[in-house]
Amino acid sequence: MEKKGMPGLRGVEHIGFTVPDLEEATRFFVDVLGCEQFYDIGPFQVEGDWMARQLNVHHQTEMKKLRFFRCGHGSNFEVFEYDAPDQRADLLKNSDIGGHHLAFYTDDFDDAVAWLRSHGVEILGDPVSRNTGPSAGQSWVYFLAPWGMQLELVSYPEGKGYEQFTDRRLWNPTAPSE
Repeated sequence: MEKKGMPGLRGVEHIGFTVPDLEEATRFFVDVLGCEQFYDIGPFQVEGDWMARQLNVHHQTEMKKLRFFRCGHGSNFEVFEYDAPDQRADLLKNSDIGGHHLAFYTDDFDDAVAWLRSHGVEILGDPVSRNTGPSAGQSWVYFLAPWGMQLELVSYPEGKGYEQFTDRRLWNPTAPSE
């Protein structure tokens, strides 16, 4: 069978997003969530239209700094702090085009929720546990970063319901490397 899609694709190497204050984000990702900080680049600003052509941002944008993180066994994060003449500060909701959230897997859901609460993290609603359907066995809850970015805590230590019906598996941080 011929493989479909882009040649050589292995997976997601990093997820990039912009925050209003990189130092605040670093404290949150490192001290509260337990991510590891790796390296910084910046500041970076180029004359002419390079920023617009290469990054689809205003040509006078300054990337104040970017910082790379790794969180457990998941994808790397490339976190930016920008200054741009046309920068918008409103956060997208999941229902908005381009809306998003980052989900973090934990082996101990209840302790992780308690840890977030003990650090003053805003938890949205109540934790949800799925008992039926393809997500059976999964618990989840949304929470907010200090700047309002939507995040999710998820756990399914016994697997998910869909696994009963197929040998194929979604990637998860508890599975052995393939």
